[in-house]
Amino acid sequence: MSCKENGGQSGWRPVTYDLHQHSCLSPCGDEEMTPANIVGMAVVKELDVIALTDHNTCKNCPAFLKVAEAYGVVALPGMELTTTEEVHVVCLFEKLEDAMAFDAYVYEHLMDIKNEESIFGAQLIVNEDDEVIGKVDKLLINATDIDFDAVAGLMEQFHGVMIPAHLDKSTTSLLSNLGFIPPDSTFGIAEIKDLKNLHRLQEQHPYLKDCMILSDSDAHYLPDIHEPTYTMLVPELSVSGVFAALKAASKKK
Repeated sequence: MSCKENGGQSGWRPVTYDLHQHSCLSPCGDEEMTPANIVGMAVVKELDVIALTDHNTCKNCPAFLKVAEAYGVVALPGMELTTTEEVHVVCLFEKLEDAMAFDAYVYEHLMDIKNEESIFGAQLIVNEDDEVIGKVDKLLINATDIDFDAVAGLMEQFHGVMIPAHLDKSTTSLLSNLGFIPPDSTFGIAEIKDLKNLHRLQEQHPYLKDCMILSDSDAHYLPDIHEPTYTMLVPELSVSGVFAALKAASKKK
């Protein structure tokens, strides 16, 4: 669903999506949420487009994209960034190299606190065969020292798009943590967990009336990955086509 059509281009087609999912690399993600299992569940549920967005890291995206290519699923590499204000922002990329460059940048700006597996769970890096090939030492659910206001510029630098996450959530969202949308914001896409909250949020924050609105699962467990319910318009069902639609919508008018 979108409250801003993709420019009204003729020939664009609707595709089903779930662009916010966590793998076993996120400390809060179930260990069954391997890249291969995520893609497999998307195939079972017949989703057209998916994205992997672990907390402050893209290190499972290489395996995710390899499996998706093997299954013929359109998949985007991504990350759920935590800003200094502890606002969650989904960041999506067209190219893996851009995602991994952003991964390296974010890791340097993440609080230097070691993960305690007995408390938070393992942070597993796996390959396309679900074999564990490493772990991330820093606790990934911590905040970075990246301000929310800086994210738009970083997305320009790293060729990505930003989507403030789950605006209707009572924690870790732009509205819950700041209470308002900064007046100099330029994002053109926003995510709402429950679309029943859309009208209320648009009335409270008119900025959102001109945004594309997405609804994703934020899945940490395989059964929570969305059914093929929500659609977005794209010029073609491909990584470049989906990203072109997101890039166009991200330009705030």
